Amino acid sequence: MILGNLSGLSEFRLLGFSGMSHLHPFLFVVLLSLYILTLMANTVIAFTINTDNTLHTPMYFFLTQLSCLDICYLSVIIPTILENLLVGTVSISRTRCAMQMFSFLFFGVAECFLLAAMSLDRYFAVCYPMHYTIIMSSRVCRSLVAGSYICGAAVGLIHTLITFSSPLCGSAIDHFFCEIQPLLDLLCGNTFPRELQVIVVAVFAILSPFLLILYSYIHIISTILHMASAESQQKAFSTCSSHLLVVTLFYGTAGSVYLRPKSTYCASVDKFLSLSYSVLSPLLNPIIYSLRNKEVKGALKKKWRKINL
Repeated sequence: MILGNLSGLSEFRLLGFSGMSHLHPFLFVVLLSLYILTLMANTVIAFTINTDNTLHTPMYFFLTQLSCLDICYLSVIIPTILENLLVGTVSISRTRCAMQMFSFLFFGVAECFLLAAMSLDRYFAVCYPMHYTIIMSSRVCRSLVAGSYICGAAVGLIHTLITFSSPLCGSAIDHFFCEIQPLLDLLCGNTFPRELQVIVVAVFAILSPFLLILYSYIHIISTILHMASAESQQKAFSTCSSHLLVVTLFYGTAGSVYLRPKSTYCASVDKFLSLSYSVLSPLLNPIIYSLRNKEVKGALKKKWRKINL
């Protein structure tokens, strides 16, 4: 229902999973369990890398940053979802909603660019192994991470300022947190300029790092195919396979949400996709890296043996 210009309203209502109230207890237990498991898995990975000298390399430095981002990324929305499942419709202040949108975009976009930085690391490791340690110095690694955070902050700030400075004609957000697409539904009048802004920023935030990843892996695959022995090829590919899986999981779900026009938006589908990349990705990332990486598995085994001595 059109309520008129409510740009001065002080709070929103998050509808969450209001249409599935009979599933709330089950969803609460599942999401809380996944949240705890994700926090533990990413904390273990970050702690193991930081305390094992053999893992103090650029690849694992980036992996530590990825684990920290995943923890923050997930912690922005899971508490709100759990609150929604406990009490039903959640009232959220305008300020908290804006901060939630900014934080979600900040960590999400930073992860996009961090994954691109990780692909550059693999590109130099495979294509320029003799110069790898010189190219990927600690200063370069820190700069790439800082650049990822700066891009995340810029995108989050732009989206948040434009969205919350626009006139609103409703207060009920059909989602479980302050997402961009549901908030576009509340804008008054012609929303096309705002939709275009979302797509343009998404192209920068999602497609730009993705194209860099694509460019890196085209050269990586070309280099691997020209290696003399099958053993060298297998070793080179094994250093990249985990990253490829993580990139496919993250970009596949995030792209399906943000790189499409509002006319194709479906609340129920969008909620499912949002859960996929905001809950499953942070959980699967440390599992993928630990199960497919001999060095990480070896370090975890050493820590486990020390604990049990």
